[in-house]
Amino acid sequence: MNVTMKSEEEKEGCYEKVIVKNRLLVLGEEHPARVLVSRLDFWLYYVAYFCGGTIGLVYSNNLGQISQSLGFASKTTELLTLYSSCSFFGRLLSAAPDFLRVKLYFARTGWLAIALLPTPIAFFLLAASSSERALEAGTALIGLSSGFIFAAAVSVTSELFGPKSMGVNHNILITNIPIGSLAYGLLAAVVYDGNAKPPGLTNMELLDGVSICMGRQCYLQTFLWWGVISLFGLSSSCLLFVRTKPAYDRFEENRILTTDSVN
Repeated sequence: MNVTMKSEEEKEGCYEKVIVKNRLLVLGEEHPARVLVSRLDFWLYYVAYFCGGTIGLVYSNNLGQISQSLGFASKTTELLTLYSSCSFFGRLLSAAPDFLRVKLYFARTGWLAIALLPTPIAFFLLAASSSERALEAGTALIGLSSGFIFAAAVSVTSELFGPKSMGVNHNILITNIPIGSLAYGLLAAVVYDGNAKPPGLTNMELLDGVSICMGRQCYLQTFLWWGVISLFGLSSSCLLFVRTKPAYDRFEENRILTTDSVN
């Protein structure tokens, strides 16, 4: 009996720490930089961006080498165009929460979590297949996802941590871009170089004296790692949504009451 009660208390304690403790109570409350970096909600948001939008950006930076290694070097321009177009439409879709607000209200952090979902799907698809169609589908999904995140992040930062401090706070948030570019790019480079074998083997070619890795294995481990990392970002965004949902619901209730009183 005591063991059961202790187990229940531990579960409640864990729930309190992860979901309830120090979560945002209202939207738009100003957070100076010192306060910002002490909040769990900010770091959940930071990880979601770092493991979502930033990893998609690094993918686009490596897209030329990825297509070359898979034997689709002639398709590089088309793939970059596809990524850019889907990223643009992703940015347009980031306005959906505002247009759907009357018929379907959903916390913006929830939309952020939904937007992160295509990224791990795309990376695991790329790891599972090296076909041209898989490459195109994966590129499109990553473009949509990262485009949505880049555009929505400004509004999310303003809503969660205050509009007046948004400029400074958002710049703190996007410090993850150079960090992620370095970390994810280094991971891709290590895997790529590790699969560039000595001359005479099938997966290596020379171009102006530089070894070029050819074949699915050149980015296979990278796609798997990026997929796992993006799942971590998705989990972080889901946790952020759960923690911030009450604040969004309270804000929407107040907005409706204010609108009704004016009318």
